[in-house]
Amino acid sequence: MENEVKLTKLAKCAGCGAKVGAGVLARLLGDMKVRRDPNLLVGFDKSDDASVYKVSDDLALVQTVDFFPPICDDPYTFGQIAATNALSDVYAMGGEPKLALNVMAVPKDMPPEAVHEILRGGYDKAYEAGAIITGGHSILDDEPKYGLAVTGFVHPDRVLTNSGARPGDVLLLTKPLGIGVLTTAAKVDLASAEGTALALRLMTTLNRAARDAMVKYRVHACTDVTGFSLLGHGLELAQGSDTELHLNVDAIDLLPEAVELARIGILPEGMYRNRAFAEPYVDAGDVALARQDVLYDPQTAGGLLIAVDPADADALYAELKGAVPSAQRIGTAEAYRGGKRIFLR
Repeated sequence: MENEVKLTKLAKCAGCGAKVGAGVLARLLGDMKVRRDPNLLVGFDKSDDASVYKVSDDLALVQTVDFFPPICDDPYTFGQIAATNALSDVYAMGGEPKLALNVMAVPKDMPPEAVHEILRGGYDKAYEAGAIITGGHSILDDEPKYGLAVTGFVHPDRVLTNSGARPGDVLLLTKPLGIGVLTTAAKVDLASAEGTALALRLMTTLNRAARDAMVKYRVHACTDVTGFSLLGHGLELAQGSDTELHLNVDAIDLLPEAVELARIGILPEGMYRNRAFAEPYVDAGDVALARQDVLYDPQTAGGLLIAVDPADADALYAELKGAVPSAQRIGTAEAYRGGKRIFLR
């Protein structure tokens, strides 16, 4: 199938790198009237990963939608990645995905076999997550796009948001960074076969194990690291929690090939949008530019950024080490002192 259709040649941008920049999105939504409902626990005004609506004392619905253009050429793998990415928003809220709907755009001349494989990839990954795809909607478009609208369940008292971090919390991360750089390089045949395979493996790994581990502990905040990068999503967490983040860059798993590619200027367009959004709030210290670039790199189906009570940090970190692609203890949240929100050291 991969030899029959080159999906990435049909799209101008790829994966979560296609997201509207965080700063632009904030301006677009800035004057929207927020409807008040006591059962709406998390809405779009919170810059969070998903909305949460309380149905009963024991049940709340988590809802999200995510779709994007192809990030790889193989249709089945693209379907898996898009589904993994959409499901992640529910995991980031501490929820369990249950139902999903396909969201799809296809060129009218795309081979039916390729369309089928995209959908099959999504179905298989949703099944792995324990969710059921029950339908969806498709349109014709010059560029292919695919994703899911996902509904999950969570207890109303156990919802995790990106605005609950407390001073002293330990910050954990569950996947390495550099996926956006690697996939950008792969489009022009500059990434190694090993690097491309690693990126695909990371993007098709659910955040289910990370979610299942973290809900056992006193986690105060969580977000998944996707199109806005570690520093972009970290900034939203810091601002929402009224904290500042202190990150030990040496403790962050930056894919070596991605750093080397960044050093020679192979960077996704989304990196520049993320830098424009977050850089005014970041004290980069003496961190090399290429390493900074990877911290601003848009991730597709990235890991979870978790703020956990320091008393539980060691236990959660130990459990994650055996369950996620790359368990990292990357820094702390501290009381906000004014000025910058993120400090790199």
